[in-house]
Amino acid sequence: MPKKRSGGLSGTQQAAKFLGVSVLSGAVLAGIALPAAGALGLAAKGTVEGFDEIPANLKTPPLSQRTSILDSKGGRIATVYSRDRTVVPIKDVSPYMQKAIVAIEDSRFYEHGAIDLKGILRALNRNAQTGGVSQGASTLTQQYVKNVFVEEAGDNPDKVARATQQTLGRKIQELKFAIQVEEELGKKKILENYLNITFFGQQAYGIEAASQRYFSKAAKDLKLEEAAMLAGIVQSPSRYDPVNDAQEATKRRNIVLQRMAEVRDITGAEAEQAMATPIKLKVSKPKNGCITAVNGSGFFCDYVREVFLSDPVFGKTPEARAKVWNQGGLTIKTTLDPQAQRSAQQSIKKHVRQTDNVATAVTMVQPGTGKIMAMGQSRPYGFGKTETQINYSVNRGMGGSNYGFPVGSTFKPFVASAAIEQGKPPTQMYPAPYQMPYPSSIPTCSGKPWVNLDNKQRLENENKAEVGPYALKEAMAKSVNTYFVQMIGEIGLCPVMEMTQKLGVVQGNGKKLPEEPSPLTLGSTGISPLTMANAYATFANRGTYCTPTAIESISTADGKSLEVPASTCGKAMTERTADTINTLLRGVVDSGTGQQAGLQSRDNAGKTGTTDGRRNAWFVGYTPNLSGAVWVGSPSQQVKMENITIGGQFHAKVFGGQVPGPIWKDAMTGALDGQPAPAFNSVVIPDPPKKDDKGKPGGKPGDNRGQTNGGQQPWPGISIPPDLIGGGNNRGQGNGGSGNWP
Repeated sequence: MPKKRSGGLSGTQQAAKFLGVSVLSGAVLAGIALPAAGALGLAAKGTVEGFDEIPANLKTPPLSQRTSILDSKGGRIATVYSRDRTVVPIKDVSPYMQKAIVAIEDSRFYEHGAIDLKGILRALNRNAQTGGVSQGASTLTQQYVKNVFVEEAGDNPDKVARATQQTLGRKIQELKFAIQVEEELGKKKILENYLNITFFGQQAYGIEAASQRYFSKAAKDLKLEEAAMLAGIVQSPSRYDPVNDAQEATKRRNIVLQRMAEVRDITGAEAEQAMATPIKLKVSKPKNGCITAVNGSGFFCDYVREVFLSDPVFGKTPEARAKVWNQGGLTIKTTLDPQAQRSAQQSIKKHVRQTDNVATAVTMVQPGTGKIMAMGQSRPYGFGKTETQINYSVNRGMGGSNYGFPVGSTFKPFVASAAIEQGKPPTQMYPAPYQMPYPSSIPTCSGKPWVNLDNKQRLENENKAEVGPYALKEAMAKSVNTYFVQMIGEIGLCPVMEMTQKLGVVQGNGKKLPEEPSPLTLGSTGISPLTMANAYATFANRGTYCTPTAIESISTADGKSLEVPASTCGKAMTERTADTINTLLRGVVDSGTGQQAGLQSRDNAGKTGTTDGRRNAWFVGYTPNLSGAVWVGSPSQQVKMENITIGGQFHAKVFGGQVPGPIWKDAMTGALDGQPAPAFNSVVIPDPPKKDDKGKPGGKPGDNRGQTNGGQQPWPGISIPPDLIGGGNNRGQGNGGSGNWP
């Protein structure tokens, strides 16, 4: 009784099946145009169905390759790929490799056409004798065509299955394309393409990647025994994997060497010497993906990928963009500044440990361009216990947290800029008590006012000593909550909504801010550090907002440049308003809550923020040429930062100026080292009358407290009762000069 294969066919039956294919192959070779479906009844399901999508021209199939992501100076950040492949010309492949692959896979490659009838008959005879399929008959050209089908299928399992299914229809398609390829490419180009497309195991596609993976050398430098080993892997990359089974790999290598001697590519002596040489691997581990990024830039690397996959400039549909990305072969030059990135990571490491109960994220943006200069965090990119793949610096749609993080008082400059745009002077005063209810009714953009029902919603300042009246300068420096609630009660919610929209400020989930007093004054809504850094960059840029950007240029494997998304800029506020905010926020780092963050060597401004329960602490600050945001807190928002150790230092209570501030200071200092130190266009903001020893506005009649340069003109627009201040007649004057508030 004839032996049966595991598939159920006897040797005779398998031979008959193989003969059927051979006859059809001969017919195709003879020039008979076999239709994809029709005369021979090949339209049955599972034969040729699904091949409409395979490439119509196999002369230059697109091969997926590595993509290199570079920083702004050309340094490599990371290499990403769906297929680890570097395409090389045949001249850059060792002659030993060229001979080895031909000898073992198709020794008559240079003698036959697309189909080797002699090889088919030889294989048919051998398989009939063994009762199985011990020898194939596909030519190297046919194998190349099959690999193209598989490459086109990508990672889609259904397409891969169709591309490799053992059906008569697929075989005929393969044969027809093989004939086309032989006619149009020629042997040398087919061999080159085959060596570049073939899978060699260990995630290596193509001979260059394989040579680097197993021997850490270029394909052109492969020795005889090394080339033979790689050629042997192709038949079964898992079985002949030299990393996991050196014995099997050696046996297979020796078969290749013996075959090379049989076809006289090498002498018997050369074969014997190579066989006696042990396999000596020098394995280079795969370095794929953002997890391999340098200087802690894994999250920025991932952000670049998200930008590519989401921006229509790279393709009209998500599928089209994913195809280009997976195709790879790109060189992406980004905006990341290596000096700024290194400084950010050093500061993070100094102040917050990876294993701390809280984390930090630092993002820096260049005013005027929107270029992201640095992006890092204390929990590294990875899959370990104290690692994460969530980018704390960006919105959820770009790989960030679900909602961002509440920003606290760092939101107050947005309220101030909206009020100043509405005509409120920086000398504006409000009673600002320690505690108060929200206003009973506040106008909104819709015309339907927000209402504080029964005055149930209340707020208070950080401590009981914060009792007004205050002018804007002092209220900003001390971060007085009730002052800004009174301000928004007077100007309404809509101006703040409009201002934040101009500044690109949205929630971490990408939605608009809720039009309510708490999120629009006290920053109770989650926002990402990138959003905050970029919004503050608008102040540094004298009122012009620019959308953030991460990519400077992209070139393809053949040197073609791709269009990249450009930053778009627009006026968010007048220069006068921005200059005023800059002056106000300089007071925060000079004498206010952010003193520990202030830079000594250059103009700088910023704002602290701490949220309810001390679950979040912020410092957002800037110089005229760099803006940065620092967040510290628990990503899960479950940790109250009281009696807590961060970076090895104990804190009874964490404040925005106390932990995030020093992180910002050190990160910015290193990032700006050696850079120009331009100055802000400051304005003069008069100080209000000083309070007497009972905390009330006062002083001796006729004194000059509150004046600047002996000013002569009274402040306009102060909406408080005249008797609230008291004291002399000259308080509250300014000089009315250029750059001053008259």
